[in-house]
Amino acid sequence: MNLDDLMKALGVPKSAYADGPIPTRSPIDGRLLGQLRQASAADTAAAVERAQAAFLRWRDVPAPRRGKLVRLLGEELRRHKAELGWLVSLEVGKIAAEGEGEVQEMIDICDFAVGLSRQLHGLTIASERPGHRMMETWHPLGVVGVITAFNFPVAVWAWNAALALVCGNAVVWKPSEKAPLCALAVQSLFERACSAYGDAELAQLSQVVVGLADAGAALADHPRVALVSATGSTRMGRAIGPRVAQRFGRCLLELGGNNAVIVAPSADLDLATRAIVFAAVGTAGQRCTTARRLIVHESVYVELVGRLKRAYASVRVGDPLETGTLMGPLIDQAAYEGMQRALDQARSEGGSVHGGERVLADRHPEAWYVSPALVEMPAQTEGVRGETFAPILYVMHYADFDKALALHNDVPQGLSSAIFTTDLREAEAFLSARGSDCGIANVNIGTSGAEIGGAFGGEKETGGGRESGSDAWKAYMRRATNTINYSRELPLAQGIKFDL
Repeated sequence: MNLDDLMKALGVPKSAYADGPIPTRSPIDGRLLGQLRQASAADTAAAVERAQAAFLRWRDVPAPRRGKLVRLLGEELRRHKAELGWLVSLEVGKIAAEGEGEVQEMIDICDFAVGLSRQLHGLTIASERPGHRMMETWHPLGVVGVITAFNFPVAVWAWNAALALVCGNAVVWKPSEKAPLCALAVQSLFERACSAYGDAELAQLSQVVVGLADAGAALADHPRVALVSATGSTRMGRAIGPRVAQRFGRCLLELGGNNAVIVAPSADLDLATRAIVFAAVGTAGQRCTTARRLIVHESVYVELVGRLKRAYASVRVGDPLETGTLMGPLIDQAAYEGMQRALDQARSEGGSVHGGERVLADRHPEAWYVSPALVEMPAQTEGVRGETFAPILYVMHYADFDKALALHNDVPQGLSSAIFTTDLREAEAFLSARGSDCGIANVNIGTSGAEIGGAFGGEKETGGGRESGSDAWKAYMRRATNTINYSRELPLAQGIKFDL
């Protein structure tokens, strides 16, 4: 589909992406998609002020009526799922199924948030004072800043925005500079939802700030931004977190993975092989939930590694918009170079590398396609303990289950994890307090593919930010405790007399 026709269908005029200093290129073939205007610090501040003004209106709207707006957004996403999914694939290189799958995640969180809009419950708390009742109430924070990475250019905004909106907040979004077109398209669909709601001015509730790192810094520094929710690299999180903390703002950070899979002697190897390959090579290894470490019992090591080598040899790498492609390109040259440095380090640490070379360079010289890499390691070295955003799967073996758990947990990151076993005791131990230390722990399913109903995240390196499902809505609200005296007494002031 022609880009201009695609953007027109999504409601984005060409003038919005054809005249500016920020280029956006497709990782599929390196071609220029657009030139976008860059927001200055003043532009970011102005966006925050517009969002703040919209919030002051929106906070007084009953939560179920806020849910109606999110429902209408979900309907727009359903109508344009194919177009937006195609744009995701075009701009960040996901295969078509993953592009549409990401839009489906947006639809799912809208459905979740609509139900949530009638369930923002507070507790009634027993009071020790006669004739008194205590309760908790939840109120919106104000402006929520959302900073997203290229690998999930639309879904992560929706995880945050759908909940933030039904909670009564406004949102200012700083998308990755590698995926600004997706942000413009989503904003357009949100504006359509506001028009369908009957109040086009509500579009001010969502602001998009296209810019580089300085735009994100301006968002983090702004005193009216009550919460900054950021996904991306650990390096980015270390820069954003202290800036927000310095002004006592709130942070919700999802930054890294380095996720591991344990394969026990009793594992169903057919099931495990399919799940591991999908988790390791999906999105060209550029997911925060990508499987990066594989810890295999020595009794099944040779067989499983053989299966994985055969499966890797059959992975079709190529244009993600072509039918049958399983793995698209890396996002850019820097990602390729980072992958090669990691593989060189693995070799220097005694690893045996299978795959990982550049492919399709003659067909797409401006794009960065690679074969997925399987790396057999003698131990969990420093290179393995670091994280590279690329399709590299480090494989190690173990003999003792407790040592496998220790190996699993002996990394600074801790987002997602999995074990493949049919031994009930091993499965339960993996899920116990002494088991996986990750925010997501799965049994007989891979590390990727988190569902909306459960809160996503819990990454141990960054303090365990949680977003999307479960009770993640509380991050977007402030809690107040209220005491109501329905007696004629003041128990805490007994014996104190005043002249009235």
